[in-house]
This record gives sequence, C-alpha cells and structure tokens, in this order.
Amino acid sequence: MKRDAQRWNSRQRADSFLRITMSVKDGPQHHFLPPAAAEPMRLRIECPVCSCRYAAIGAAFFCPACGHNAADLMFTQSLTGIRSALDALSGVRAAIPDRDTAETTARLIIENGLQNLVTAFRRYAEALYARFLSAPKPRRNAFQNLAEGSALWQAAAGKEYADYIDEIALATLNRGFQQRHLLVHREGLVDADYISRSGDSVYRVGQRIVIRDAAVRDYLKLIEQLAAGMGADASVPMTSSASTEPAQ
Repeated sequence: MKRDAQRWNSRQRADSFLRITMSVKDGPQHHFLPPAAAEPMRLRIECPVCSCRYAAIGAAFFCPACGHNAADLMFTQSLTGIRSALDALSGVRAAIPDRDTAETTARLIIENGLQNLVTAFRRYAEALYARFLSAPKPRRNAFQNLAEGSALWQAAAGKEYADYIDEIALATLNRGFQQRHLLVHREGLVDADYISRSGDSVYRVGQRIVIRDAAVRDYLKLIEQLAAGMGADASVPMTSSASTEPAQ
C-alpha cells in the first residue's frame, strides 16, 4: 500500500491546479480494556519458596523475588489463566462499544491464548525433561516443535507423545502449534510450509488464519492430557547409572 501511494503521488504534477495525494499510516493500535474485562486475565501467583505474591497476564514461570521455577504450579496456573481469559470474551465484547474494536480485541485475546498455551507447554516440558539427568541438552525452544519434542522425550523417557494421546489428537495439536508459529513469525499469514506441516487444507497461501476460542479450548484439553502423561513418567528422574531417586 505504501508503494502504491508513492507511485500515485509521483504521478501528480506539482503545477497542477488540483492535486490528490495518498498516505498510508501503520504502527500498532492500542485498545484499552475496562478493568472489569481485564481482571479475569490476570494470573495471581504465590511463590511456594519465598511466599512472594505477584500477578501476571499471560504465562509466568519464575518468581520475581527469588527466581524459583515451580514448573507444575506455574503450568497449571498458566492454563487456568488462559481458560479464564477465554471465559471473559463475552464480557470484553460487551464492554467495548465499537463492534470492530471489540472483535479485534477478542481476536487478539484468543490468539494470545494460543501463544501462551504453547509457551506454557514448552516451559513445562523443558522442566520435566531436565529431570532426566543423562539426557542431552536440547536446542533452544525444541519443545515448541511437537515432532522434535516427541523424539527427545522418547529418547529420555522411553515414550513418545503418541503414547499419551492418539494420532488424531496429536494431529489436531500439531495444527495448533503450527498456527502459533504463523502468528509469531508471519503475522498469521499462511505459507506453503504451514499447509505441508499442519495438513490444514482449509487455507490457501497468503490467506490469514482465523482461530476460534473453541479451537484453543480443544488444544488446551489436549495439552493437559499430554502433560499429565509426561508428568507421571517424569516423577522419578533417570540418571546415567540408571538409579532411581525420588524427585526433589
């Protein structure tokens, strides 16, 4: 659009009696939620080590006072926060008079929920994987990729993700992870890699994905099921000498 505006303006004669010019403005637009609508999205946490109480919107994993990472607690509370934000969507829509702004805000909340969900799972999977002391260090963000994370988990725990959820559920969850990748790296615009990796034939290249809150809720349930199985198998960490000691 900027290039089109520049081309149009360059064709306008400076000595013309009448000139019509075009300009394109970009940049983020900020929409402020009323406190009543924003409150359900705020996550309240009490650190189990130092008892520091703090609040966050989105995923929070480290205590700002002592730095403690309570993976189980933070993961559960993060999912609770995502679900609460989705539950508040009707209130958000009702609290914003302009319908376009209300729908845009709701869309951002839904998309942010998906991104926070994948981040929460990654952090939790990393914490569980670290309990297997002989396992090699994974690359950064490896557990944001379901196939790579499953391979790492199978090498460490002897099970792959398909041992916890069925193939259909795993394919559904993979689509959610791929959609999150588009949101973060391509502003939601579909490319050939997305279609190939997700198996999603609904979109064509160049279209923007549309994510419904019902889909995020489905992804959330599958993440809970997958995480529960992984957590059970990581409750007793493995060492290089194959000893079994209770988790600290």
